[in-house]
Amino acid sequence: MNTHSILFVCLGNICRSPTAEGVFRDMAAAQGLTVTTDSAGTGDWHIGTPPDRRATAEAARRGHDISDLRARQITPADFDRFDLILAMDRSNQRDIETLRPRGNTVPVRLFLHYAATPVTDVPDPYVVGGFDRTFDLIEAASRALLASLRSE
Repeated sequence: MNTHSILFVCLGNICRSPTAEGVFRDMAAAQGLTVTTDSAGTGDWHIGTPPDRRATAEAARRGHDISDLRARQITPADFDRFDLILAMDRSNQRDIETLRPRGNTVPVRLFLHYAATPVTDVPDPYVVGGFDRTFDLIEAASRALLASLRSE
């Protein structure tokens, strides 16, 4: 496996990206893969706060505990710390790219790039609701990402 450290990024780091981090780390552990994960937001509104209570509740309902996670903001140093940065939507991806240090080549992809779905952006349940749909997409993308890492 070439990629061993992954950063999941959304807007505020209280819904989508901590969900992706928690779901992916659980799935990786269940498959015996050692992978370093973290999550961050492009904005600074929620730094230090736990995931949204609705995300935490949906995670628990599905057997994941994300209550230990705390929001933080992505920094240019993250490009040196991670082998892969996954954005939850195209807007996040554009914002991430503005932080890229000159000469850095770490891939910044849409998380749903890995899922077999016509949807490109993980919808923000903080804004549009639908935590269950968001989790469905994140679980599908996590399974596909794990399969991709195993095939490397």
